[in-house]
Amino acid sequence: MNLGTKTRAATLSLALAGTLALAACGAANEESDAAEGGTAGGGEAGEQLSGTLVGAGASSQQAAMQGWTAAYSSVQPDVTVNYDPVGSGGGREQFVAGGTDFAGSDAYLDEEELTAAEERCAGDGQVFELPNYIAPIAVVHNVEGVDSLNLPPEVVAGIFAQQITNWNDPAIAEANPDVQLPDLPITPVNRSDESGTTENFAEYLAAAAPDVWTYEVSGDWPVPGGEAGQGTSGVVQAVGAGNGTIGYADPSQAGDLGIAAIGVGEEFVQPTPEAAAAVVENSERVEGRGEYDYAIDIRRDTTESGNYPIVQVSYHIGCVTYDEQETADLVADFMGFVVSEEGQQAAADAAGSAPISDTLREQARTAIDAINAG
Repeated sequence: MNLGTKTRAATLSLALAGTLALAACGAANEESDAAEGGTAGGGEAGEQLSGTLVGAGASSQQAAMQGWTAAYSSVQPDVTVNYDPVGSGGGREQFVAGGTDFAGSDAYLDEEELTAAEERCAGDGQVFELPNYIAPIAVVHNVEGVDSLNLPPEVVAGIFAQQITNWNDPAIAEANPDVQLPDLPITPVNRSDESGTTENFAEYLAAAAPDVWTYEVSGDWPVPGGEAGQGTSGVVQAVGAGNGTIGYADPSQAGDLGIAAIGVGEEFVQPTPEAAAAVVENSERVEGRGEYDYAIDIRRDTTESGNYPIVQVSYHIGCVTYDEQETADLVADFMGFVVSEEGQQAAADAAGSAPISDTLREQARTAIDAINAG
């Protein structure tokens, strides 16, 4: 298994800009929630909470978070959920520093971050990492006259390493015999900020095309030149504004951009939620972590039919034990809703994500049931 080295430049955002506010109203339906093994949230049946829950992190989760908070309004009154989509690195940094109650991250904590998070958390310092959002990362492009595009792993790596520099390159033409490719320079677009999406994409390149992609894997883009955009929206905007541009982004935010099919074994696979879920099911849990840590080591180099390996498993990271009972109750209740079938469907409707499996839901509920106040 190829495990990328995670080196992250942490940037602490002091203002929760772009906040998603939720004033929830209504009550949970106890009968329907019983099928989930409890309430739709994490609390006891019919328990109503109040307070403010603060999170920050991956911008790729923004659409899903909007879906979660909107649907959560049918579960809890008088609860406000604030989520600042500052990026995975900023979210992890704020959580470790104690500035938020939970983090959203497109990469699990590295060893240094995990140690710091354990020191931040109360009680025995246990941390939960729940893979609550599964979504493919699309290779998006804007090439006039080209609607469909097949890209083998080595070609994807060559383009973003700036070794393949023109759209009529023979390596691209070989994979697209029926496409009229223009004599046009390729302009790769990457994230300008430290990003879990970048790290997931780089892990794929390193695993699937190691002879081409020889850079150290991290959340910071390693190749100079090209263009860069802030956040997922910045990449999408930059790709859309050019001709001959190519980038990587959550497909739910791709808009009218072309989306490439990626070579996996003998076929080319589109970044569908089903194909993303399939590769996660064929992956394994990272060893040597805490009881409630469900970080996954994704099989980026898979050749299994119907698997799409450029996938991000975005985590919610928090403490098993909090200092305050109110915080523990709010975190448990909201996370309980997020992993419920209703919550996962809300994310799928809003962001095109792949609902987690029953196995992942059961694991998550084990961690959520353990959340307490020390």
